[in-house]
Parts: sequence; C-alpha cells; structure tokens
Amino acid sequence: MKKQSYQPRSTKQKNANIAPKQQFPLTIKRIGINGEGVGYFKKTVVFVPGALPGEEVVVEATKVHPKFAEARIKKIRKKSVQRIKAPCPVYELCGGCQLQHMTYEGQLEAKRDILIQALERYTKLDINKLDIRPTIGMEHPENYRNKSQFQVSEKDGKTIAGLFGLNSHKIIDIDECMVQHPETNKVTTEVKRILNDFNIPTFDKKTNKGLIKNIVTRVGFETGEVQVVLVTTKKDIPRKSLLIEEIKKRLPQVVSIAQNINPKKTSLIFGDETIHLSGKESIEERLEDFSYELSARAFFQLNPIQTVKLYNEAKKAAALTGREKLVDAYCGVGTIGLWLADGALEIRGMDVIKEGIDDAKKNAKKFGVDHAEYFVGAAEKLMPKWQKEGWNPDVMVVDPPRTGLDQALLDTIKKVKPKRVVYVSCNPSTLAKDIDDLKGVYDVKYLQPVDMFPQTAHVEVVTNLELKMSN
Repeated sequence: MKKQSYQPRSTKQKNANIAPKQQFPLTIKRIGINGEGVGYFKKTVVFVPGALPGEEVVVEATKVHPKFAEARIKKIRKKSVQRIKAPCPVYELCGGCQLQHMTYEGQLEAKRDILIQALERYTKLDINKLDIRPTIGMEHPENYRNKSQFQVSEKDGKTIAGLFGLNSHKIIDIDECMVQHPETNKVTTEVKRILNDFNIPTFDKKTNKGLIKNIVTRVGFETGEVQVVLVTTKKDIPRKSLLIEEIKKRLPQVVSIAQNINPKKTSLIFGDETIHLSGKESIEERLEDFSYELSARAFFQLNPIQTVKLYNEAKKAAALTGREKLVDAYCGVGTIGLWLADGALEIRGMDVIKEGIDDAKKNAKKFGVDHAEYFVGAAEKLMPKWQKEGWNPDVMVVDPPRTGLDQALLDTIKKVKPKRVVYVSCNPSTLAKDIDDLKGVYDVKYLQPVDMFPQTAHVEVVTNLELKMSN
C-alpha cells in the first residue's frame, strides 16, 4: 500500500522547531492517514508510528521536514486503553499492517476519524452538520484477503517468500499471514518449499538476476478453488513439467496454474504476458447470487465478505425503485452496476479498458441482465453525447481509482446533473476533494465508511450525494 504524504494546513510556519534526534514529550491526538499517531510539538505536527490517540509518549525525531516531523517512540508514559499486543510475530518488521496494536473497536473509530480529517483538510463543509456514520466492520477481522502476492528470494541457501520489510528492500519470510485466507498461506508456503526442493533459481533484486520473482495465490472463498501464478523474469523455467506435477500432487486444491512474465525493473507485480500452465484458466468465486470467473490477472475485490456489505451500501444509497436510468462509471467487469440491476430500469456502463467491457457484457448475459449496455470510453465523453440524444441518467455510481475523479468527469457530472450520485471511494483524501468540487450542485446526504482491510489504515467510503433543489 503506497504511503500518502500529509502536509499540515498552516503554511505560516516555514521551519519545524525540532532538531534531528531531539527527544521531547508528546500527547497523541489522533491516527493519521497512514496509521501513525499524530501529535503537536511547538506548533509542529509530528507523526509517530505505533502511537495511539490519548497516549503520552516521549519520542525521538527521526526526520525533520520544513513543515512537519517524523519520530519514534522512546517511552510510553501513559498507555491507551485501546493498546493491545499485536498478534502477528513479524508485525513490526513487515509493514503490511499498521494497526494490529490497536483493538478492533479502536480501529473502526480511527477509520471514521481518518475520513473526518480528510473532510476537514480538503473541504469547506461544516463537519458537525454532516451525517458521518460509524464504520461498518467485520465480525472476524482476520484471514479476510483472498489473494497474496509474495516476493520470492533466497536466504541462507533457502527459498523464502513474503513482503518487503518496513522502509526496506529486505524480504520478510512469512508462512502465516493473519490477514490472508488460510489456504493462500498454506499454498504459498508449500509452493515455496517445492521451488526450494527443485532448486529453481529465485530473483535477486540487488543483482537483477534470477528467475522467480513472485508467488501469487488466490482462493475462492465460496468454492475453495485455488489459483497459483508464478511471476518470472523470462519464459523458460527449469524442470517446469516436474514443478507443475509436484504442485498438483501436494496441493490438489490448486485447480489453476499460470505463469506471468515480467522482465522489467518495476514495482508492478505483473508483466504483459501470461501463460496458462495447467488446470482451468480461471477459478470461480461467488458473492450471494452472483458468480465470477477469475483469470490470472482479473481484478476482484480482496475481501469478499466486506465486498458484499460495501455493494449493499451502494445499493442502499442508490435507492432504486425500478424506474431509474443508471450510469455505472469506471464499471470494470460490471460488478457494482449488476449488483444494482434488479432496481434499475436501464443501465449504461463504461470503461476505457476494452477487456473489462467484454467481461461486463459476458457477466450481464450470464446473470440474465438484459437491460444493461456497456461501452468502451470515458464517462465525460459518453454522458454529454447521450444527453444530446435525450438520454439523461437519474442515478450515477462511481468507483474510481485512488486518484479520484478526473476534473473532466466532475465537470460533466455538474453539467448532466444526475439526481443522485453514489460515490464509492478507496481514498478519503481524493473523495473529500471531489466532494468539495461538487458541493455547489450536490448535497452530501451521508457518508458510510466500510472497513475492507482490518489491521490497516485503509478505509472505503460510500457517499450519497443528492442534487440540490435549486438545480
């Protein structure tokens, strides 16, 4: 998860009144967008990983920037009642999670506050007048991820697989990740052993040499089917057929094996070429009445249990009665629009990726949704065209990437003026900026945070925007 940068609002102070390695007392006020504790010393904001709201700590400055500082805990004088012992043995080394040292109830409160911070920072709305609902959490906030993408390397002559350590390029070997589904843990660990047994070379990031870069494992929660993708630097794998047979022998639950080739020096996991090696090309996953075929590179939400809650919140916000025309922008394979289909008169979805639109059309046919049409293109170009043709949407659903909505689309929404916009966001900061842009035309009826990634600082939000009466 890419770390977001934060700058305090005030620009009056040019330099932080803190020296590197300086130690000082600090009271932690809240949790920041990356899960760190936030406090103030001499009017300078200080970010402290591992500190919790309400705690009184002594910290040491690790980095001093012009307008803020970073620090580490030297001593906790007063502990938060929400502080617990992190259950994961590599929690402090790994960096994949940020909030395991906090009770789950505390995490849910913190995520609502992260949303509030974004609204305070990026909008001029009166926060006290907004309906910001409690975060919807999980009954069991662990083992929820259906996909792992572990880096592969070698240590002391043995194959290891895991995640990069916090602020380093050193791989932390992980056999049991508490946020991963048990099957992805089991399969990844066994594939790691097989690679070691067959002496198949792993990739060395320092020398840029070697073969196996990643083990990607995905499981269908409802079907139990498992897919393994080996990401390699080149096509040829020594003892490939023996490797495949051994995976099938030791792991009968693996019904799909693929290879992806990525020779580039990049942070992206996948390259452009994927080769089907054995079994089915896809695994199946089900969410309530819907089933999905997941090929090696197909996008799918990582937490199926919370995805159902998220989509049902979007459905609730859309408040469809069977008479509405619905636009599904950034529709991908049509997931959200099809989830809402039974309440819409007509659906039009669009995406700039043709493969996604092809899958959306297949899914609509598969689910018997004959009142949905899908188009390759951008919403900001298609919607004005449809408006000229006399087709005006009543409701619009947007589920953009972390960068939020393009300015062209924001302008289009204000021009076309759907009666209701349901904004599904994975980034409170860009959500707040977009809400601020739309506030002249739309009222914020409510914001509903949903915890898709327990133990991390990530939060998703479903926002209900309604066209102002004056428009």
